[in-house]
Amino acid sequence: MKIIVTGTRGIPNIQGGIETHCEELYPRLVKLGFDVSLLRRSCSIPKNDKLKEYKGVRLFTIFTIKKRTMETLIHTFLSVCWAKWHKGDILQIHAVGPALLTPFARLLGLKVVFTHHGPDYERAKWGPIARYFLRLGERFGTKYANEVIVISEVIQNLVLEKYNRSDSNLIYNGVSLPVIDSKCDFIKTLGLKPRKYVFTLGRFVEEKGFDYLIRAFDNLNQNEFKLVIAGDADHEMPYAKQLKKLAKEKNVLLTGFVKGEELKQLFNNARLFVLPSFHEGLPISLLEAMSYRLPVLISDIPAHKQILLPDNKLFITGNEDSLTENLKQQLKHEFKPIDYDMSKYDWNHITLQTAEIYGKLRKK
Repeated sequence: MKIIVTGTRGIPNIQGGIETHCEELYPRLVKLGFDVSLLRRSCSIPKNDKLKEYKGVRLFTIFTIKKRTMETLIHTFLSVCWAKWHKGDILQIHAVGPALLTPFARLLGLKVVFTHHGPDYERAKWGPIARYFLRLGERFGTKYANEVIVISEVIQNLVLEKYNRSDSNLIYNGVSLPVIDSKCDFIKTLGLKPRKYVFTLGRFVEEKGFDYLIRAFDNLNQNEFKLVIAGDADHEMPYAKQLKKLAKEKNVLLTGFVKGEELKQLFNNARLFVLPSFHEGLPISLLEAMSYRLPVLISDIPAHKQILLPDNKLFITGNEDSLTENLKQQLKHEFKPIDYDMSKYDWNHITLQTAEIYGKLRKK
């Protein structure tokens, strides 16, 4: 069965939750016998990246322009045409923006699976016109895709209540259980000591809340712990510039985008993981922190509340004082690893669930 994937910037080693999702899922589907072609965005691929395949997944770079309002639309339109030309059995569309082209794909005779990763129109970076089209993408994807996958109960309830789609398939984001070890050579090059820093990561966009995390951490007026933020901006917008300036003023360590062994060491040696987001679908970064048995402190948005955590370590979203007080309480205690139930976030189980949907759709 030939699966063609769009709605992602690309793989491997590209920043983003959907990108991590695709990097983990599709090589596993190849091992099950699926023929997977993933269509990457030309503006997101480094010039020296000439990869044609990644762990059995065929990689094709499709042209688009690096402009927030047009990048996704142009790439998805060309991807749908590419999928029709190359006679894909199923077109897999990720996210509500690319889902705007679902009716077009169906008109061309393609079978479509739409994965809803979250209501992106709630992100602060979008203006009124962009939000309108993102909402329209959610509507078109939910109503016209042959099958809809949702990554959380919150999103499943959303598509039921807004669009009366009662047959969506709940398949969580996943995480690979790491090897816990004591390596710390990389973090030492950053001037960090094991268990002496608070860690978070993500894109430098408003809805991640990194600015008020920096201010809340600074309110502690302590010298024992550092704050470390991994990640960067896809587009150098004013918020990202202001965040970098604020981090420099408050002596916060920004590592840039990291993957592999470097990211592993940052998770492995952290004292506490914090996610102050205003908006999430089901954050892979949080699942990764839990897989490393880290204590976590998260904002009280619905996407976070659905993940059952010991002692409900939640703070009021966007409330600097609430975050400061919770940080203070968390850092009072000695580090103690936490055993979370990660069984429903297993990528191998998620792969089998996805394969079942593809197989069911092919028979229709």
